[in-house]
Amino acid sequence: MIVAGVGAMGAQTCWHLAQRGQRVLGLDRYDIPNSMGSSHGVHRIVRLAYFEHPLYVPVLRRAYELWRQTEQLFGEQLLFITGSLDIGPSGSEILNGSLESCNLHRLSHELLDATAVNARYPGYKIPEGYAAVYQADGGFVASERAVIAAATLAMNAGATLRAREAILDFDRLSGGGVKVTTTRGTYETGRLVISTGAWIGEHIPALKSTTVPERQVLGWFRPKKPERFRLGCFPVSNLKSEDGHFYQFPVWGVPGFKIGRYHHLKEQGLADELSREPNAADEAALRSGLKRFFPDADGDLLAMRTCMFTNTPDEHFVIDTMPGFEEVIVASPCSGHGFKFSSAIGEILADLAMNRPPKFDLSPFKITRFR
Repeated sequence: MIVAGVGAMGAQTCWHLAQRGQRVLGLDRYDIPNSMGSSHGVHRIVRLAYFEHPLYVPVLRRAYELWRQTEQLFGEQLLFITGSLDIGPSGSEILNGSLESCNLHRLSHELLDATAVNARYPGYKIPEGYAAVYQADGGFVASERAVIAAATLAMNAGATLRAREAILDFDRLSGGGVKVTTTRGTYETGRLVISTGAWIGEHIPALKSTTVPERQVLGWFRPKKPERFRLGCFPVSNLKSEDGHFYQFPVWGVPGFKIGRYHHLKEQGLADELSREPNAADEAALRSGLKRFFPDADGDLLAMRTCMFTNTPDEHFVIDTMPGFEEVIVASPCSGHGFKFSSAIGEILADLAMNRPPKFDLSPFKITRFR
């Protein structure tokens, strides 16, 4: 098996295949790990009250199980439970979607008005007319460490991982299987998994026009009242407003309160052409959320980091075999909300590569839906 792209999805796929006794070669165009894709930035939110669609909740439950398994085998805590809030104007899509997932999958939850949120978590300043769904199982995964954990476990199980070797092309072998050409050589393999994130459109013709890289910037700011944003005092949250969709974390791992703005400045283009350097406009976009909703965190800028989202037209995943070339498995341009699933997606991709039926209905994630 060859896995192209050893980020969050690819590293987990390498591990699941290797621990099943497969010969595995994982290749990445950059370092393993690196800060050029979508999985860096210290930590990423994980949550069960999934406002995007209830169909994700069963996959999330499996992801939680596999995150616990990963951290136990690696010997380091990766999953941190803080509780999660989905916040928006009363009756808004984010609230209705979160409640639908909670009710359909019988998740314990609370519906809180703005006054209740602000009283329970003083770091928030939610305006009147807003509400929130609280779900106790939400939290975050230490994303950079999680990629390192999966890559390490994969190598310990016998996988070969190679950095700075980009896939250039692949083709069908006459006797079955796949010929893979990289910047360093040519390989033959029974199955090829392509999990190259923002570069996936370069490899899969059917996705060239439907997977769009987007520049995203994360910021860390020094809180004016740090006690309100500490781990244990502040949950992870998604907050949708007319000013944008902001997501935020308690202080952990590095100094500062972390905030992002989904779709940020809506800068889209080829992954290699989007700027990696944060700027004053990025800071202003993030501070607009701080000033209105988290004024006690609106202190000195400590850091900003750029990452890449890869968006599909419906903002749902792609997990499928390549049409007409079943030996090639295509892995998940996740539209900015996929990292939390990567432990489970690695297992799913390993099942597809080994012709095993996946545990979940993947029909909503087919490539052909974009036709």
